Amino acid sequence: MVQIILNGCNGKMGKVVSNLAQNSDTLSIVAGIDRNSSGTYYPVFSSIEECNVSADVILDFSRPDALDSLIKYAKSNNLGVILCTTGYSDNQIKTINDISKEIPVFRSANMSIGVNVVNNILKNISALLYKNFDIEVIEKHHNQKVDSPSGTALLLADTIKASLPEEVSYVNGRNGIRKRKHNEIGIHSIRGGSIVGEHEIIFAGQGETIEIKHTALSRDVFAVGALKACEFMYKKEKGLYSMDDVISVKN
Repeated sequence: MVQIILNGCNGKMGKVVSNLAQNSDTLSIVAGIDRNSSGTYYPVFSSIEECNVSADVILDFSRPDALDSLIKYAKSNNLGVILCTTGYSDNQIKTINDISKEIPVFRSANMSIGVNVVNNILKNISALLYKNFDIEVIEKHHNQKVDSPSGTALLLADTIKASLPEEVSYVNGRNGIRKRKHNEIGIHSIRGGSIVGEHEIIFAGQGETIEIKHTALSRDVFAVGALKACEFMYKKEKGLYSMDDVISVKN
């Protein structure tokens, strides 16, 4: 049984994860961390420093500013940490990469298995299509999302960029009067209502268009992926892991 400390347990995603974990035979949430320390079926602490419950991993669905305290606690208690938060700065990403040399760290911009399958498809087709197709990424989220472009949009764009034979640049939205350059990847963000998450990659050629799209209909898809990541990270050695590792595991 994998025992989990859930950081951000009373947030939107934290509550979804808690509900799904209740029905699991392979893992359990043994403690939660949240500024809103209202109770649930496990004890909740207002800060991770106060947590005195033994666990195997820390699962984080909170904000980037929690990173330092999570890493310090994970290192002190020799725990793996699963980071599902987006919006990290370049310095924070460097910190994550550095600490993975000491403890097991899992980081993914999107915990959906479907999104990560799409990401792997892009690794295989982007270079084949690039010469004859322009590439645009469109992402849509609810009106409370704070980071833009989304971490997932950047994940997908970075995957495309890494697979191309020449250097390309990102254009976040399009404004002004000028023609599109071929070595651009457009990234466009839409915020509104209660959209859970939608990502579309458009390959636009002469006389034909290829569109690859993923739509999250419920936050459950992210919670399912996060819990699978917790199972994957159980007793892992130090290192940096991602959803690529999870979806490549043969059942």
